Amino acid sequence: MKPKPPSRLNKRTMNTIGHPLDDDKLREECGIYGLFGHPEASAHTALGLHALQHRGQEAAGIVSYDGRVFHTHRSLGEVGDIFSNQQVIETLAGHSAIGHVRYSTQGDTVLRNVQPIFADLEGGGVALAHNGNLTNALAVRRDLVGRGCIFQSTMDTEVIVHLIATSLAHDFMGCLVDALGQLHGAFSLIMLTDTALIGVRDRFGVRPLQIGELDGGTILTSETCALDIIGAKFVRDVEPGEIVVIDETGVTSLKPFQPARQRFCVFEYIYFSRPDSVIEGRSIYEARKNIGAELARENGVPADVIVPVPDSGVPAAIGYAEEAGLPFELGIVRNHYVGRTFIEPGDSIRHLGVKLKHNANRSMLKGKRVVLVDDSIVRGTTSIKIVQMVRDAGATEVHMRIASPPTTHSCFYGVDTPTRDQLLASQMSVDEMAAHIGVDSLSFISTDGLYRAMGEAGRDPDQPQFCDACFTGDYPIPLSDAEGGIGPVQLSLLAESA
Repeated sequence: MKPKPPSRLNKRTMNTIGHPLDDDKLREECGIYGLFGHPEASAHTALGLHALQHRGQEAAGIVSYDGRVFHTHRSLGEVGDIFSNQQVIETLAGHSAIGHVRYSTQGDTVLRNVQPIFADLEGGGVALAHNGNLTNALAVRRDLVGRGCIFQSTMDTEVIVHLIATSLAHDFMGCLVDALGQLHGAFSLIMLTDTALIGVRDRFGVRPLQIGELDGGTILTSETCALDIIGAKFVRDVEPGEIVVIDETGVTSLKPFQPARQRFCVFEYIYFSRPDSVIEGRSIYEARKNIGAELARENGVPADVIVPVPDSGVPAAIGYAEEAGLPFELGIVRNHYVGRTFIEPGDSIRHLGVKLKHNANRSMLKGKRVVLVDDSIVRGTTSIKIVQMVRDAGATEVHMRIASPPTTHSCFYGVDTPTRDQLLASQMSVDEMAAHIGVDSLSFISTDGLYRAMGEAGRDPDQPQFCDACFTGDYPIPLSDAEGGIGPVQLSLLAESA
């Protein structure tokens, strides 16, 4: 019999349990892509966004420039549905284009919050696509509204445009540097003007941004998988605090900001990025296998078979199995054709649970001691259903191993994270979590183990090598709006950035 959940699990968390389509994962909020100097800029941008679809599935948009006019197409939905029509691509004429895929986190997904955003400024038109989150957006927005600025969306991205527009600098780059200097938070930006494609990373380099080349054109993208899809060549990562300006003369690099120690988001390696991407010189797939191997060294348990929770747990499970010398099997099969809007389940089918997305491969589970490997536990809702499914398939023991430390804190840097009272690890001990989920044992990789898997000696407590705030509560960038006393309802607007 599965133990009752400890009483510290609040009602808000318990009310999320039981939704058959809730896959209980953290959500990356967006992916960005831009191409300058190519006759098929918009078509290649659409393909690039398709490769970045995992970073946002609720809306997408492209803005192009044909040397005279900016063209825009934005819509709710997935890239393949929005840009599959050749006639749509033909309306996005020009040799330069930028695009964006978005996952909304608070409130309704509405067209006014779909990027890229566009504005006509004194020096000409500018389009902007943003990956990240500004932690002082509400304070800056309040000041801008007080000065007469009129906002058309609830995105913090629009704050950047107004700061550029109201700057007293003498040229566009001066206005951009002035605007960026007033921002707190994590951001990678791509901007398109009538003369250039511009890429920006914040000083800490929390979110990825990379440069590629294709047939004389220059690309900016969130991940290398978006270069591979069109056969482009990877050039380099945009450096933290760097502004790259791409125009007809080539690529110019500017570093106008005070340098800071890089704090790249370690969760990009654990879950967010596609496994076939290479970011900051590290293969995502190899990093995940290394994490799995370290997890086996730290938290091995006698077992018969290693089973990933598909799909995100697969590379770590392979690494775990290889290190433990145990067979790796697909004991759970995922149905990839069930979307988030497939059906709104009522009570009559709620008992189906997670089976709409996952089904047990009984021949691989019956009579066996099973180790389930997953990338993270957020609310724990899906873990409960997966574990019960494996038990129902005849497993004699079910152990769970997690390829990240416990997620105890919310992210304010561009990731959809539940509030702390909804994070299972912030409400329970590991033993309580094991009882709640219904496993025989539960273990997470240690923070030092995670860093070792990334090729580091361990986590330097004085100068951490990554942003790991969701595990440690060590926020490298000030949470200015939150620390300024802005309430949770207002803070929810921060999540609408991307």
